Amino acid sequence: MNAGKRWSECLQAIRVQTLKPDRRLVIDSASTDRTVAEAEAAGFELVRIERAQFNHGGTRQWAVEYLDGCDVIVFLTQDAILASPDALAEIVRCFEDPKVAVAYGRQLPHRWATPIEAHARLFNYGAVTLKKDSIAARRLGTKAFFCSNSFAAYRRRTLLELGGFRRDLILEEDAEFAARAIKAGYTNMYCASSLAYHSHDYTVSEQLARYFDLGVFDARNAWLREEFGSHGGEGWRFMKSEFRYLVQHAPRQLPRAWVHTGAKFLGYLLGRLERRLPVGVKRRISMSPRYWATA
Repeated sequence: MNAGKRWSECLQAIRVQTLKPDRRLVIDSASTDRTVAEAEAAGFELVRIERAQFNHGGTRQWAVEYLDGCDVIVFLTQDAILASPDALAEIVRCFEDPKVAVAYGRQLPHRWATPIEAHARLFNYGAVTLKKDSIAARRLGTKAFFCSNSFAAYRRRTLLELGGFRRDLILEEDAEFAARAIKAGYTNMYCASSLAYHSHDYTVSEQLARYFDLGVFDARNAWLREEFGSHGGEGWRFMKSEFRYLVQHAPRQLPRAWVHTGAKFLGYLLGRLERRLPVGVKRRISMSPRYWATA
């Protein structure tokens, strides 16, 4: 896929980090813009794959196995821009605690983010660092294993010890691993001092597609609900928080937010019921249509 117009900014933000990575790897899935040329000019190792080969968990697991000799591996998507020169140093510092298996940074909305997306980042990525282990999970529920590979770091040894990222997931390979790590006695650390700009402005149809995929993930991983509880309470808290935020900052966005919420709910419900749907229908709804070629 093409890295897009913020790729140069992403590379520049990595270049100015106070902590210099020992190795830098780009996995390029058949881009047609300047993604490859700019990565090579910045000194990155480069591996090219076909778009059909990309898999959220499988591609990242391949990178983990490829990067032998590394103690901590940091994942960053091409549209995530490190927001300060110490972002990498801060997230890697989390691994001074031997119990930390995974750490993820605080995502700030891009400057051009809509009020709806800005609220989503503020709700999910607070200003306080959280140590999320099995004890904290009793209080946090499903928030305990929340994680985002848009900007996250892993202790390579522990990741491999626990089986790595699953290749059969439609998405949420980060959260699924974090849940397994917590269950095994490790910690999922939210590092609020490690900052990156990352947000999307999804259309209504894109929201429906993404939440369809989330519903599929939840339906096929029932053990997460059994272990940590359901998402229901968190969903209501998000909706109430969004309403209050928009009333205060952008009341004209409320109708748009309600439409988006309806699309999310419908998409998630369809995803939970996906086994009743023909494959062709699932492929048309999903944000990951290639997943259904082998699912």
